[in-house]
Amino acid sequence: MIDITQTECRQRREKLMEKVGNGTAIFRSAPHAVMHNDVEYVYRQDSDFFYLTGFNEPEAVAVLAPHHAEHRFILFVQPKDLEKETWTGYRWGVEGVKEYFGADEAYPIHELDEKLPQYLEKADRIFYHLGRDRKFNDTILSHWQRLIAGYPKRGCAPVAIEDTNFILHPMRLVKSPTELEMIRQATAISATAHNRAREFAKVGKYEYQIQAEIEHTFRIEGGIGPAYPSIVASGKNSCILHYIENNCRLQDNDLLLIDAGCSYGYYNGDITRTFPVNGKFTPEQKIMYELVLDAQLKAIEAVQPGQPYNCFHDTAVRVLVEGLMDLGLLVGDIEEIIKEEKYKPFYMHRTGHWLGLDVHDAGGYKCNEETWQTLQAGHVLTVEPGIYISPDIKPVEGQPEVPERWRGIGIRIEDDILVTPTGHEVLTSATPKSVEEMEY
Repeated sequence: MIDITQTECRQRREKLMEKVGNGTAIFRSAPHAVMHNDVEYVYRQDSDFFYLTGFNEPEAVAVLAPHHAEHRFILFVQPKDLEKETWTGYRWGVEGVKEYFGADEAYPIHELDEKLPQYLEKADRIFYHLGRDRKFNDTILSHWQRLIAGYPKRGCAPVAIEDTNFILHPMRLVKSPTELEMIRQATAISATAHNRAREFAKVGKYEYQIQAEIEHTFRIEGGIGPAYPSIVASGKNSCILHYIENNCRLQDNDLLLIDAGCSYGYYNGDITRTFPVNGKFTPEQKIMYELVLDAQLKAIEAVQPGQPYNCFHDTAVRVLVEGLMDLGLLVGDIEEIIKEEKYKPFYMHRTGHWLGLDVHDAGGYKCNEETWQTLQAGHVLTVEPGIYISPDIKPVEGQPEVPERWRGIGIRIEDDILVTPTGHEVLTSATPKSVEEMEY
């Protein structure tokens, strides 16, 4: 099992503390998510918290205080409790996190309000992301307000709160060699599952049976499960971007769109393939599939270090629009169609996203209103153009009605791409996608 070492976590903290300077950064663990009544989902740590600590327990707070004379990395955790551990599992406890996770100091989580001020009072700023945990947001704000109120007497206090996302997420964008190995493992398992699903899918089977094969493969190959709810969409369901009901029976002449990825050690794969259930595209399906595949291949070629992030999206859009115009499904001036987004009834999403600890991974896409992020070696992203011709599609004003023979066709093709120093690498190339490979 590949894993992020505590040495790498420490290096990440050191790098972040250089950015924090005389401030103090605070990170809260993820809460438990309730499935129903008193039953919880399998616990999944907050990605930022995990990135910096490798610690996978709830009810924890990490504090980075580089200005403190003795304690630069502090953890507040659940204390050891043998009775509770019998029911809910082993805890590292206060001494354990100091020994294994390298905390300079650790306290029971119930001592947070008492101990936290000593790491804030001499800081010039507090770095904290005001997230969904409103109660904890209030805890941080109340500490800050008390320190500000004491500023006239003490002559020091954190004078501002800054969002940790702006200093941490750019770090997360560039993947380390170990992170890349974990992503490679996640994408390899994802590819194996897609290939198994394509062999298994036949007319008469149900979408949920295909889903079961995919997710069975994730687990049996060493993944921790799906990176997101698996999309197994046949027929007109393929026109629903986030279709997850997966309860319909596969019919003759259906396309089957599968968007599924494996999570391996918290790092994720994300693949989409679309293929004919009966082994042969209809003429209309084949035309649309070839158009989407052409857009994807050209978009992937546009993924190069030094290029702006939006370049591959713009490339895919132009190919798709040109193709739809050739088919008479869009009419007019191509530049106007693209600028005014008249293609949106057919293609309504962006062509990709960052990939890593989160499926839609941390990191900005734009530097400011006008400038896009520049691709660099170590970035990992998806390239996933599509065409979705809903049975109820409504073209924008001035565009032609869509003939019935095209309606109900939904196609998306998605691969995971690593930006390299000289170009790019398709991490999911083990999953076929040519017309010949999609048919049998």
